[in-house]
Amino acid sequence: MPIKPEHLDELLAGYEKPEDLLGEDGLFKQLKKALLERALGAELTHHLGYEKGDPAGRGTGNNRNGSYPKTVLTEDGSVEIEVPRDRKGSFEPQIVAKGETRLDGFDDKIISLYARGMTVREIQGHLRELYAVDVSPDLISRVTDAVLDEVREWQNRPLDAVYPVVFFDALRVKIRDESVVRNKAVYLALALDCEGHKHVLGLWIEQSEGAKFWLRVMNELKNRGVDDIIFAVVDGLKGFPDAITAVFPRTTVQTCVVHLIRNSLSFVSWQDRKRLERIPVG
Repeated sequence: MPIKPEHLDELLAGYEKPEDLLGEDGLFKQLKKALLERALGAELTHHLGYEKGDPAGRGTGNNRNGSYPKTVLTEDGSVEIEVPRDRKGSFEPQIVAKGETRLDGFDDKIISLYARGMTVREIQGHLRELYAVDVSPDLISRVTDAVLDEVREWQNRPLDAVYPVVFFDALRVKIRDESVVRNKAVYLALALDCEGHKHVLGLWIEQSEGAKFWLRVMNELKNRGVDDIIFAVVDGLKGFPDAITAVFPRTTVQTCVVHLIRNSLSFVSWQDRKRLERIPVG
């Protein structure tokens, strides 16, 4: 539902500077606290089956039993909230579950910083500086380790038995390695399934590209369930086709059109290259 302008006018009645909205005790944090507590109260009402103050709830055998304080970490920093509870202790909050201290979005910030190559201590200092949140190194490690588990699960997931087309290529990306940012090649297998949907079968980081490396990749794909590849599109690396057909002997190896054009230009004089490059392909 859209927020009514008069409600916004009421909220902004005392607004003078940005800190009134974004500061430690600003309006955004107050709103988040109020909304979380109101939502928790609504969840408890649904759990008990009657509104607060309704005399009909006295005979249900369960009622409200005050609240307890809790600190949750959000995208905007830490927020102190009051979590309501019931007499029987059967209430299980959903928006801020029992034992949960971080809302959706906070872990994403940690993962984003980690993906950019920041160390655990650097992430801790960054969160403290920007969001006034003191996060322990152990918490950061648990969040990133959970992602690594998901990555390993993705890397080893079963694959389809047959792929009509698989492209094997490399991307150049910046990766932090021993506190130094380096350009590294990330090799990938991009497949089209029988319905025409694209799938990244795997990503590999290797110091150098060679036939032995690609043979290892083919064996990994085979072990994960791939029985056949109809067309494999590759660059002109020597020994690459042999590495593919050693594992998938029925595969037709097709050199990438981009590499075909690039290699063809090596036979063209420099004064004729620009004219040829303007000729449409296909």
